Amino acid sequence: MDRLLFWLGVATAGSILLLTIELLRYRPRLARLRDVPLLAEAELPSASIVFAARDEARGIEPALRSLLRQDLPLLQVIAVDDRSTDGTGEILDRVAAGEPRLTVVHVTDLPAGWLGKNHALHLGAARATGELLLFTDADVVMAPETLRRAASHLVREGVDHVTAGPHVDMPGWLLKTFGVFFGLMFTAFSRPWKARDPRSRSHVGIGAFNLVRAETYRRVGGHRPIALRPDDDMKLAKLLKKNGGTQDFVNGADMIRVEWYHSVREAVRGLRKNGFAGIDYRLSMVLLVVVSQLLFFVWPFIAVFATEGWTRGAYGVAVGLMLFLFAGTAREQRAPMWLGVAIPLASLLFITVVLNATFYALRHRGIEWRGTHYPLDELRGNRV
Repeated sequence: MDRLLFWLGVATAGSILLLTIELLRYRPRLARLRDVPLLAEAELPSASIVFAARDEARGIEPALRSLLRQDLPLLQVIAVDDRSTDGTGEILDRVAAGEPRLTVVHVTDLPAGWLGKNHALHLGAARATGELLLFTDADVVMAPETLRRAASHLVREGVDHVTAGPHVDMPGWLLKTFGVFFGLMFTAFSRPWKARDPRSRSHVGIGAFNLVRAETYRRVGGHRPIALRPDDDMKLAKLLKKNGGTQDFVNGADMIRVEWYHSVREAVRGLRKNGFAGIDYRLSMVLLVVVSQLLFFVWPFIAVFATEGWTRGAYGVAVGLMLFLFAGTAREQRAPMWLGVAIPLASLLFITVVLNATFYALRHRGIEWRGTHYPLDELRGNRV
């Protein structure tokens, strides 16, 4: 048993070391949106911002006002009110009455074979006249130069798709820890530095900021091929890359802000819609996630106290590297680095999210999202 624990510790430390080396090598090469040089107005294409909103009355107006303040001469904003039951539609109509660049579309019925958000974005994009389409969420707040810098990067680099990582507001120490840990897992999984490599299958899309050439978006069929994907942001990126589109990732944490969830319970419930979809509804992947989380992010913190000698040393190296990686991600999110000591709790919460999403989908034969039930068989059938 001692020998097994030793080699398990060595394997754990070695795996995390390889990830650390890759992150140290490539993450600094990712562009920061705030540092992107601005192109002259004459060099910039026109742009349409499209977002869907369902029952977002609490925070939609500040987000909408930030979109309308974007420093782009040819700008159109399309807000799609997706069957809201609160005051969302009224707020959008009131702002639109004094803002000719804002178009409001009200959806009253959801066609079969569509998720509400995806249908709304597809519908909004059909009304768009811009050469670029920015898909965002109804609670995202952006600095005035955000879109102009992203468009400048897209034009200068000659890519079809630019996605940006936002700063995520997270109240409470446990939710902050989970948010940083989730960001680290997302980075390790998506490898955004490889998104530009046409030989790599890596792709990345973030719902808060997906900027796409309109021509490329329409060539791949818009949101229709991903009509039933709860993870539409990542799957749009995959769809674009599979069809020859080029993409890039930029760090937008200094210019884009979004509130995530307001409590741990809300996060577990909210991620129920895409926790199973993110691993393509595969039970084998659920098992892999649970085992790998326990082995890599929970057991090592126990093993440094429960083992001795070289075995403890190996796990000590693994824990030290984990804390180092966590600190880097925490710094990007402007979260306290000391939260890294709660990595095992964040990992257990990550497992809880995946298992809760899986069991809910299997038990209810589908997911519940914004008051609408979507059958699991239909969701599973929408592969990209």
